[in-house]
Amino acid sequence: MATFVLVPGAWLGAWAWEDTARFLREHGHTALPLTLTGLAERAEDGGPETDLDTHIADITEFVEKNDLREVTLVAHSYAAAPITGAAGGLGDRLERVVYVDSAPFAAGMRMLDLMPPKAADQLSQQVSAHGDGWRLPMPQFEALGLSSSLDGLDEDRRNVLSARATPQPFGTYTQRLAGPAEFGPGVDRVLISCRDFQGLLDSGVPMLAFLNHAPWRRFDLPTGHWPMLSVPAELADILHTAVS
Repeated sequence: MATFVLVPGAWLGAWAWEDTARFLREHGHTALPLTLTGLAERAEDGGPETDLDTHIADITEFVEKNDLREVTLVAHSYAAAPITGAAGGLGDRLERVVYVDSAPFAAGMRMLDLMPPKAADQLSQQVSAHGDGWRLPMPQFEALGLSSSLDGLDEDRRNVLSARATPQPFGTYTQRLAGPAEFGPGVDRVLISCRDFQGLLDSGVPMLAFLNHAPWRRFDLPTGHWPMLSVPAELADILHTAVS
């Protein structure tokens, strides 16, 4: 059985993984959702200095302090950035990386690089207007839906997401990843792609082409960008299959 460390994307905390974690435990696995600094129940731990390095340290320290071995790190969306940074520091503690609707970051890359300059500027303006000057509120669903599929999020799930989401420390979007992904030769590499990401992979986007070839293993999940909320049981089944 596997040990999963489940890291949520932007605006989310460990709560987002609760259902998927429960289904993984029913499969017999250890499932440990993690909340990053400045988010959810750790919102008060954050500050203007909270950045990508902070979240990389969160993941590394969580694994080491709990003396976890043969770990499967699971990254949803934004979490791809800190998990890519943490992977190299975990050494032989890391058995597998799983990117859920996301991909490894290259050295020097930052979250803002994933969007057009105009959109990045708009986010910066939202942070300035928020009041504290260092946190990014979750956009309204109409805006979210322009860049990420909302498939599978019914009204109840949207209400939960709206009620429990917390502003994202913006330093995690502006800081660039210091070094390249350093996955050891024995680290298993898994991609779980949802609808929008499937389209990018299948259209032959050059920067993502490597994900369609060994050593990467790809699993497709027909839902929107938040599968831990829209189809938690199905996501747990794929994670179980990936480690079996």
